Amino acid sequence: MARENGEKTTAAAGGESKSSGETVESREWYMAAYSPQGIPTSDHLKLRNVSITLNSLPAGHVLAQTLWLSVDPFLRSMMSGTVDGLYLPQVDLGQVVKTFGIAKVVKSGDENYREGDVFLNPFQPVAEYAVLPANPALLRKIDVTGQISPLDYLSCLGVAGFAAWLGIVLLGDPKPGTNVFISAAGGGVGMVAGQLAKLRGCAVIGSTGSDQKVQLIKDEFGYDDAFNYNKEADFDVALTKYFPNGIDLYLDNVGGTMLEAVLNHVNSHAKVILCGMMSQYNKGWKEREGVRNLLNIVGKEVTMKGFMELSYMNHFGDFSKEMECHIVQGKIRTKHKIYHGIESFLESLESVFLSINDGKVVLQLV
Repeated sequence: MARENGEKTTAAAGGESKSSGETVESREWYMAAYSPQGIPTSDHLKLRNVSITLNSLPAGHVLAQTLWLSVDPFLRSMMSGTVDGLYLPQVDLGQVVKTFGIAKVVKSGDENYREGDVFLNPFQPVAEYAVLPANPALLRKIDVTGQISPLDYLSCLGVAGFAAWLGIVLLGDPKPGTNVFISAAGGGVGMVAGQLAKLRGCAVIGSTGSDQKVQLIKDEFGYDDAFNYNKEADFDVALTKYFPNGIDLYLDNVGGTMLEAVLNHVNSHAKVILCGMMSQYNKGWKEREGVRNLLNIVGKEVTMKGFMELSYMNHFGDFSKEMECHIVQGKIRTKHKIYHGIESFLESLESVFLSINDGKVVLQLV
C-alpha cells in the first residue's frame, strides 16, 4: 500500500517553531481529509516528518518515545467528518491521530517522571515521538518487567478488555447456565468477553469471519462452539442451529443483519448489550442496514443497552484489579496481531475491518 509523506516541519517542544538547537526527528500520522464512507486511505491519512526541538521543553511536560499503539475499530468513527453514531469528536484536519498507547520518557520537565519511565496514555499521538503534558491522571506509569506483558495493557487491560468487562460483567451480569452469544468473537473485545462469560459458568457461542478463527476461539479462548458467518447464507438458520433454547445475552460488536437475526432468537427478558457496530462504521447513516424487527424487544421484554467506556471510568479500578488477577492466575489468555513500524499504521487500521487478524491489533514502533 502506497504511503505519502507530508512536508517536513520543525517545532519547538513547547509548540513554538524553531529551526536550531538539538532536535529529535519523528514521523506522525495526521488527518489530511475526512473519509465519509469506506475505509480511510492514504488520501485521508498521511505520514509526515517532524523535527522536535529539545532545548525548549516546558516545565510540566515530557518528551516521550512511543513503544506500542492500540488499533481499534472506534478510531474509524473519528475520521468521517460527521458526528453521529458513537458521537466521538472528529480529528481536526491537519492534526495528529491519537489512540491508547504505551510510551517511554526520553526527557522530562516534571519531577513526577524520570527518563526511562514507561507509561500508558489513552491519548497517545500516532507518532514516533511526542511532547505531552505530564498529567499523572492520564500518563499512568507501568512496570513492563512484571508478570503482566506490555501488550496485555493494550488488550485485556486496555480499551478492548474494558469494553468486554463492561459488556459481560457489569452490564450483562449473566448467571451460570446463561446462553451467551458474542459477535466478532475473534477480535480484541470478543476474545476477552468469551472468557469472562465462561468464568461465570455460561454457555458461550461466537461468530467470526473464518474457519481458522472458529478453531482459535474454541481451542484458545474456551468458546463452547462458534460459526463462520461468511459461510452462513442465512443467520436465522445458523442461530436456530446453535441456540435451540434461545439467546439470553448478546454482546453485539457488528450490528446490521446479525443484530436483526439475533432479535428473532432472544428469550424473554434477554439482554442485548451494544458494544460496537463494525459492519456499519464505513457507511453513511443513510446507507446503514436498518433493523426491522425491533418489535421483538417489546414482546420479549428485552433490555437493549449501548454504552461508552468514558461513562464508566469510575469502574476502571475494579476492572483493572479483577483482570490483573485473572491474567496472573492464567484464567485469561490473549492473542495479538502485531504490525511493525509507524509506516504500518494505515495498513493496521484497514486490517481491523477486513477480518484478517487473530486477536487484538497492535502497532509496535520500537
